This record gives sequence, C-alpha cells and structure tokens, in this order.
Amino acid sequence: MPSIAVVRATAMLPLRPPALHTAVMNERVALGWLAVCAVLSMVWLALPFATGILLGTLMAFTLEPMYALLVRRTGRPLLASMSTVIASTLLILGALSAFVTQFVTRAVGFADTVRAQLHSGGALGASMDAATGWLGRFGISAASVTAQLEAGAGAIASRSAALAGAFASGAFTALLGVFFAMLSMHLVLRYWSRMVASIVLISPLDPEYTRALLAEFRRVGRLTVSGTVLTGLAQGLLATIGFWISGVPQPMFFGIATALASLIPAVGTLLIWVPAGLYLFATGHPAGAIVELAWGAVFVVGACDYVIRPRLVGDSGMPTLLVFIALFGALEVLGLSGLIVGPVIMSLAVAVLRLYSGEEARHRRAQGSANPP
Repeated sequence: MPSIAVVRATAMLPLRPPALHTAVMNERVALGWLAVCAVLSMVWLALPFATGILLGTLMAFTLEPMYALLVRRTGRPLLASMSTVIASTLLILGALSAFVTQFVTRAVGFADTVRAQLHSGGALGASMDAATGWLGRFGISAASVTAQLEAGAGAIASRSAALAGAFASGAFTALLGVFFAMLSMHLVLRYWSRMVASIVLISPLDPEYTRALLAEFRRVGRLTVSGTVLTGLAQGLLATIGFWISGVPQPMFFGIATALASLIPAVGTLLIWVPAGLYLFATGHPAGAIVELAWGAVFVVGACDYVIRPRLVGDSGMPTLLVFIALFGALEVLGLSGLIVGPVIMSLAVAVLRLYSGEEARHRRAQGSANPP
C-alpha cells in the first residue's frame, strides 16, 4: 500500500490528458515532415549549383590546415578565410586561363605544322601515300585522303578562335559555379563546427553516430580532392617524361594537357598520348611511337589509374573491389563529377554499415547478458 504522502504528492502532479498528448505528438510529426520538405526544397533549388557547392566544401576540407595556420598567425578568422578562398581561386583560374591561352596558340601552330607535312614531299604525305595505297582497290585515292586531312588541319587552325569564343560564352556559367564554390568554401572554413552542432541537434541518429559520419565525410572529402589532384599531376609528369623520351615536340605542353585530360571520363589521358604515338608513326619514327604508346599504357594509365589513384583516393580499410567500384562505377554513372562524388559516397556507405554492424553487435550482446542461458 502506498503511503499517504506518496498519494498526495502524486495527486499534486499536473496530469496531461491523453487527447492533449496525442495532439502534441501529431504536431511534432507534422513539424518533422515540414522540416523534411524544407530540406528537400532547398536541395532542389541548389541542384544547378550542386557541383560548385560540393567542390567548395571539399576544397575547404583540403585547405583547412592552411586556414588554421593563418588563424594562428593573424588571430583573425575572417581574414584567414577570405585570404585562403581568394588565393586558391586566383591560383586555379589563373592556371586554367594561362593553359587555355597557350592551348589555342599551340594548337594553331601544331595544325600548321601538320598541314605543311601533308604537302607533297612532307613526312606525313609520304606516310599517307604508303599507308593508303591499298585503298585504291576500293576507288579511294591517297591524294583525296591527304587532301581531306589537310583540310581538317586547316579547319582546326581556322576554328581555334571560334573555340575560344565558345569557351568565353560559357564563362558566365563557369563563373557562377566558381562563386558558389568560393562561398561554400568560406562558410565551411568559418562555421563547420557550428554546422556539425546544428546537424547533430536535428539528426534522428545518436549524436555520436552523426558526428562520426560527418567526420568521415570531412576526411574522405579531403582525401578525394588531394588524391585526384595528385593523380593528375603524376600522370602529367609521367606523360611529360614519355613525350621527351620518344621525341614528341613540346613535351611540357602536352604533359600539362595530359594532366588536365586525366579529369575527362572514360578516355582521359588517351586523348593526348595515343594521338602523339600515331603522329610519331606517321612522321617516320616507329621506334619513338612504340616507346610512347608503351609508356602511356604502362605508366600513364596502368600505374596511375590502377596503383596511384586507388591508394590516394581509397580507404585502407575498404576492400579494393569497392575502391574500384567507387571510382569507375561513379565515373560511368555520374560522369566527370563521379571522380569526386563516387569515393565520398562509397566511404560514407561503408561507414554507415560499420556503425550499423557495431550497434547490432552491441544490441545482441546486451540481449545475451540480460537473458543468460
């Protein structure tokens, strides 16, 4: 029997009617669904700039050590963040604009050289005569093929300005993406800890799990960006060495082109070193062509794509199969952005499965200790 004091204390507590409790629960559920709709609407509006926002966020993770160093030196987080964002953006845009300018100039010069060699007495003209002699059986003359190639080389030279104009016409969209990347980089550098606290507060997961997933996203994002950049630099360096050994003209220029081509889905660096090898064949340098094609296949593609890139981008705790699926599967599904998004998604998926398996193991151990045999 409960004591009189306990009965009186219980009677003095405010009781919530069942109907009021049900109404409060319904309001919470409705508010939760409204929050989900709000997040989905924000994501829908941000989709056109999703690539820029993601790249800005991942670059902020990558450049965070530089930002932290500037904060320690200056004691002014805003100045450190703005300096990091502006310096990195100017470096990237300056490098791209310089390469595009050089590419247009060198493309015109190279096309003129090819067109000159296609004339009678040129190295490419002689090679074309020898290679297309058998086409005469089908009514196709070597002269017509050479004329078509010469016209194509002239078209490349004459349309370089048009290509530059097309590049300039898309500059506004590119600059808009750069703006969102810069803004995302600044916000993540300054307020990442506050973002984590807000996400932990509204996340339905345990706070420990939410923090673990966000820490994994940060780690993988930093690793993915640095790995992709370092792989491109390694491919450009190795390709430059191969161009120099085999005798390709302007090896430094084509090495930079190879580094940038490494970001192109599927074909990538093959767009640079395969035509370079064919050019050496056509100009009467078969030994150099064989060296170039073998070097590109073994070192530029084999060593970089199958050894260096998985080691830089992949997780040491992730099976190799999942690493290759993350790289090449996302590249096939998402295109160019898959090189960045794929490893991030795969690593987060593996982290979720590890958290789930750990929680399930703890739950079963708890059940076993509560119900001993």
